Amino acid sequence: MEVQTIDKQVEERVVATLRTIYDPEIPVNIYELGLVYNVDVDPSGAVGVRMTLTSPNCPVAESLPIEVEQKVKATEGVTAAKIDIVWEPPWDPEMMSEAAKLELNMY
Repeated sequence: MEVQTIDKQVEERVVATLRTIYDPEIPVNIYELGLVYNVDVDPSGAVGVRMTLTSPNCPVAESLPIEVEQKVKATEGVTAAKIDIVWEPPWDPEMMSEAAKLELNMY
């Protein structure tokens, strides 16, 4: 199997994992909320997740990245995980998926 195929499979599993993680104040997972900007998987299975929070003052600013890192590390095929919290671009409700907007009645 090609390395790219393996990387893509790991990426899909990581995204599935990210869809199980919720901001405690919003009943939508962090992936659908648009908080995850990028998932990178290298051939060794190391994963980098670039994400943000709804605001710098988010009550889970300290705990959510730790939860994300632990759950990503536990994903099949992942050998290491690094979570980068970034503030650019700033999160905006327009970044949410259509499903998230429907869930939150934002139409």
